Amino acid sequence: MRLADRGRGCGVTVDSLNVFLLAGALVLITAVVAVRVSVKLGLPSLVLYLLIGVAIGESGLGIQFSDPDVARSFAYAALIVILAEGGLTTQWDEVRPVFGIGLSLATVGVVVSTAVVAVIGHYLLGLDWLPAILLGAIFAPTDAAAVFSTLRRLPLKRRLSGALEAESGLNDAPAIVLVTILSVSHGPDEGFLMIGLTVVYELLGGAALGYVVGRVGAAILRRTALPASGLYPLVVLTLTVLAYGVGAFAHMSGFAAVYIAALVLGNSHLPHRAATRSFVEGLAWLAQIGLFVMLGLLSSPSDMPGAFVTAVVAGAVLTFVARPISVWAATAPFLMSVRERVFLSWAGLRGAVPVVFATIPLAEGVERADWLFAVVFIVSVVYTVIQAPTLPWLATRLRMVPAFPTRDADVESAPLERLDADLIHVRVPPGSKLHGVEIAELRVPPGVGVALIVRGDTSMVPGPRTKLQQGDEILIVAPRALRRATEARLRAVGRRGRLAGWFGERGGAELDED
Repeated sequence: MRLADRGRGCGVTVDSLNVFLLAGALVLITAVVAVRVSVKLGLPSLVLYLLIGVAIGESGLGIQFSDPDVARSFAYAALIVILAEGGLTTQWDEVRPVFGIGLSLATVGVVVSTAVVAVIGHYLLGLDWLPAILLGAIFAPTDAAAVFSTLRRLPLKRRLSGALEAESGLNDAPAIVLVTILSVSHGPDEGFLMIGLTVVYELLGGAALGYVVGRVGAAILRRTALPASGLYPLVVLTLTVLAYGVGAFAHMSGFAAVYIAALVLGNSHLPHRAATRSFVEGLAWLAQIGLFVMLGLLSSPSDMPGAFVTAVVAGAVLTFVARPISVWAATAPFLMSVRERVFLSWAGLRGAVPVVFATIPLAEGVERADWLFAVVFIVSVVYTVIQAPTLPWLATRLRMVPAFPTRDADVESAPLERLDADLIHVRVPPGSKLHGVEIAELRVPPGVGVALIVRGDTSMVPGPRTKLQQGDEILIVAPRALRRATEARLRAVGRRGRLAGWFGERGGAELDED
């Protein structure tokens, strides 16, 4: 068979790839613009992404997508990246004092919420036990992307924001185990005790595995000099994916492993932490956009009218009954005020994670899974739109915002682009005549600053009389237009010492202006 003949059967051509890339670029640009709109409206951007998917789907532009298996696989991959970003950007010092509260919300809260929704769904809505329990399990977890994006714009007390972030990072694991077991077995045939033990094993095993991967990975990265700084973010993200893969292979919770591994790595002293954070944040945005647009594509607006009444009632039960009861039950062992519990009850944003979980029974062929997916989709959109914009108002009314709110500084390793400047890193090697030269004697061009000297395990901000020593590492900030002149001067002094100019030493660089 000729190569050309074999190529025709693969189903993907250059023309189809071009169309796909064009459409994907347009959707991505639209989604990025939607971020600005969502910030002004106070909504998590994921709601707009879902609606973009609906708009270009079967009832909009007519793009057809109806494969729940592909949707579930892609959703899992996107959740790995989203949870990794959440763990890497969470500050352990803020989460540690309330980690127990977050863990209790992610376990006890999931169980109680599932039970309350299932019982009310069975007796009030007339659902059979399987769809009723599935509905409760699907709605039990909060959405990490929605919680992280909303709360990090809201200057909450750290006790509350830390508890909510820990909960949203951990509660996917027990919920997805429960939903998967119910969907695969098409009913709780294994017994609730066995299901409970399975959930505990997977959650604890995944968390332990993630901790080990995070600690070992951080130790290796601190002792390994990679040939390019851009490799560090790749390795860090790969370690979180490794934690998921090993956890899934060992029948543990890969999602718990991802979050804990990322939490450990994000709070370790690693090289290029700012670059790693920026890289993972960008990937998480891409994963969120792709995931939620895909879920919007997967939805069928024609199924929505028949599910609307049930969705409204189920959402009300979840928001005003199940969530408050689960919060009170999960936080009972902890000292918390009524106002704090009220806020935690309202701040349990579901977002699009329930829609992701609804793809599991859809892929497993559970009876009435299409209807269940429509119910979950409506609840996620409607109640996220209701809850998210009201959080700042409620936080203020309940006095959950500090009297003098502060926000973390937006720190980058070298934010010099706006200044059109570069950060020059100079080492003083053995034998260099930079040794013994004072900073003032370098005579770098005006406008260039010697910002820092790293000597051994210490650093210092140099003065004009500070002398350089062999082994020093020097950080110099230079406007881009003066970079070549600065480098030439440093090379010259390194070769001939402080009197380099008297010897005609130019540093081996011909400057355009000369």
